[in-house]
Amino acid sequence: MIHKTQSSQIDNRVMCHFPEGKCAHDNTRTIAVGMSGGVDSSVTAAILQEMGYSVIGLFMKNWEEKDEAGLCTTEADASDVARVCDTLHIPHYTVNFAKEYKEHVFAEFLAQLKRGKTPNPDILCNREIKFKLLLDHALKLGADALATGHYAQNISRDGQHMLLRSVDTGKDQTYFLYTISQYALQRVLFPIGAMQKSEVRSLAKKHGLHTASKKDSTGICFIGERNFRAFLQNYLPYQPGNFETLDGTVVGRHIGVAYYTNGQRRGLGLGGEGEPWFVIDKRIHDNVVVVERGLHHPALYASALIAKEPHWIGGAPPQLPLSCSAKIRYRQQDAPCVVAQAPNGCLLVHFETPMRAITPEQAIVFYQGAACLGGATIDCQTHLPA
Repeated sequence: MIHKTQSSQIDNRVMCHFPEGKCAHDNTRTIAVGMSGGVDSSVTAAILQEMGYSVIGLFMKNWEEKDEAGLCTTEADASDVARVCDTLHIPHYTVNFAKEYKEHVFAEFLAQLKRGKTPNPDILCNREIKFKLLLDHALKLGADALATGHYAQNISRDGQHMLLRSVDTGKDQTYFLYTISQYALQRVLFPIGAMQKSEVRSLAKKHGLHTASKKDSTGICFIGERNFRAFLQNYLPYQPGNFETLDGTVVGRHIGVAYYTNGQRRGLGLGGEGEPWFVIDKRIHDNVVVVERGLHHPALYASALIAKEPHWIGGAPPQLPLSCSAKIRYRQQDAPCVVAQAPNGCLLVHFETPMRAITPEQAIVFYQGAACLGGATIDCQTHLPA
């Protein structure tokens, strides 16, 4: 268990904001914790229980199919959730969103892949499942808030909720949370957002949680860490075509445009003398993957992009043009940029330094300091006149 001094320290760092009229420090409140079977959500439940809240665990079953070895990772995760909740002596429930996940997340994921795009199902899952269906389910159970093990921070300022980066910047997950609504932020807690990962694992050990040393999941949201190509082939049969250079020279054969992404180097099967090959573009209409040699080939870079379907954390869009920073993929440092209005509700984003491998249907997420302002879906790269 956490010692008194540790508990007090955590209480000061975990900011629990409840809907209007509910006191954040009223420890009779009930908090539902979205539990995945991992160490982060396990410690989230332990922290809130130690703070005196009534805690219930919620495990989402969003995928029911077994992997190539005949295993279902969902079953193992559900078992881990049960063990953690038994250790903490809290009730837990399983809710099955497999149908909704397939309809609202996985179907869109496949549709975009068929169009030659590279979608991010984790962002869609957060928007459509975790902070919509799971949140609604938690509230219907009588919980006052939903807590998750995300590395992010949620603060309230002048009646407006803000999404901030986590203290552990290496684990920060705000990139995947940019579509969260003000409604959800008013009812969601991120207790480990003010902690380092090492602290989380240390607390798990102190509580005797068997997930303390469990490996972090790095697979696709709720699908798991399986062979991506073998998995996709069940839904998108191979459609071989040509690898071509920008001048139209055929340099090899690919298994299908859906299996490649801009900037990709590994898995192309292209060799020969010279620098490595990289994916430059994909042409869905004639089933061609465009490649060129060299990590720094000019065609891999662009100074601007068009983004669609913007979502702003504050609800209303900021005044444009806006100087801020942005990232176009999760594992990336912010890059200074200017965001301006573009036709049809889109955004034109101009970077100070050209960006490498801008990928349609991936997210671009905007920041000012620690604050995540929101984001949008990349439509295409472009170049501004010099």
